[in-house]
Amino acid sequence: MLRFFEFLAGLLFGLGLILSGMTNPAKVLGFLDLFGQWDPSLAFVMGGAILVGIFAFALAKKRTTNFFGGALHLPKASHIDKRLVIGSLMFGVGWGLAGFCPGPVLVSMAAGHEKALIFVIAMLIGMIGFEMAERATLKKKA
Repeated sequence: MLRFFEFLAGLLFGLGLILSGMTNPAKVLGFLDLFGQWDPSLAFVMGGAILVGIFAFALAKKRTTNFFGGALHLPKASHIDKRLVIGSLMFGVGWGLAGFCPGPVLVSMAAGHEKALIFVIAMLIGMIGFEMAERATLKKKA
């Protein structure tokens, strides 16, 4: 039953991304084009997501388990460090250049968009590169 609800949540998320236009790189790039043909519609999508997130995290902070009885792990870090800033900048540059971010690009790839597949391959290479660098750093410290 748990897998069914996980599937349902993923399906709902994917449909929301499609309906909001987040899977269309042109729409995303239009939103990011502040000094050109700016399309503010995605601001409403993000605002809605932030609003839902505020209430969801407020509820989650009061709980010790998720709705299915499993452990609930919330982030404990609250400081802004160099790694967070660099990662955020890299994410923003990638989003601005390609018009994709991780969730929507998976939906676009599943829909058969070639550019999305290329982005996913590049994203996976970046993730593997990060893991390799992280392990090398930890190995040096040990």
